[in-house]
Amino acid sequence: MAKTDDDALAEAYNRALSLEKSGDFDLAAAAYAEVLALDPDDHGGAAVRLASMKRGDVPVRAPEAYVATLFDQHADVFDKVLVEDLGYHVPLLLRQRLIDLAETSFERMLDLGCGTGLTGGALEDMVDDATGLDLAENMVEIAHEKGLYDTLYVADAVDYLEDNDDDPFDLIAATDVLPYLGALEPLFEAAAKNALPKALFCFSSETLPDADFEGRPYTVGRFQRFAHTQAYVRGALDAAGFETLEAGDITVRHEQGLPIAGHLFVARKV
Repeated sequence: MAKTDDDALAEAYNRALSLEKSGDFDLAAAAYAEVLALDPDDHGGAAVRLASMKRGDVPVRAPEAYVATLFDQHADVFDKVLVEDLGYHVPLLLRQRLIDLAETSFERMLDLGCGTGLTGGALEDMVDDATGLDLAENMVEIAHEKGLYDTLYVADAVDYLEDNDDDPFDLIAATDVLPYLGALEPLFEAAAKNALPKALFCFSSETLPDADFEGRPYTVGRFQRFAHTQAYVRGALDAAGFETLEAGDITVRHEQGLPIAGHLFVARKV
C-alpha cells in the first residue's frame, strides 16, 4: 500500500475500534466497511469484529492475514500473556487426558497451530517425532529456538494437510485452532487423510449458551473468537471418519476476568 492508503487504513481502523468500544455498533460497522475496502485481505480482522457485533455475516473462518498478523505481533510475549495472564492450560489438560486414557506413546505427532510450542512441550516425552506448523512466522521461530519439533512449517493447517505427502500421523493435536475457524469440515476431512487408522485427533473448542448460536452450528463471540456447538463438532468428526471418545467440559482461558467455556475433544480415526 501507498503511505496515504496506510494512513487512511489506520485512521479508519482506529475509528472503528473506538466506536465499537463505545458501543456504537452501527457507526463502527460503517467504519469497518471502510477498513475492508482499503484492506480486502483483512489484516485487522474486521470481518470477525463485524460478526461479533452482529453487524455482518458469520464468516467460515478468520482471515489468514488477520491470524498471522495477530500472532506475529504478540509472539515475543505470547507465552506469558496466554499462560500467566489468560490462564490457558489446554496443552497440560490434554497431557493429563492422554495419561488417563493410557495413550502416552506416539511415533509421529502433528501439532496444528503450534504457536511457540506449548503443546509440543507438554507432550514432548510422549512422541518420537514431532511436526509443528503455524501461520505466524514469528511464532514458528520461537518454537524452533525451543528445539521441541523435528520439523516446522509456516503454513495454514488445511493447506498443509491437503498438500502433505509425508507419512501419516498417529497423533494430531490442535489445541487453539478452532477458535479461528467457523466451518470445521475442511479441517476435519483433511486431518482424516493424514491420520493413521486408530490415530488420535485431539483439540479444544470454545462454546456459548445455546441461545447465542441463534440456530447456527457456530458463531463469533464477543471476543472475536469462534464458538461451536458440541453437536456440530461431533457431527463433523463423524462425517470425517472419526469416533468421538471424549468431549470434556473445560475452561479454555479467561478474557477480562471471565472464564471461557469449551470442550477438550479426543477422537479416534475409524
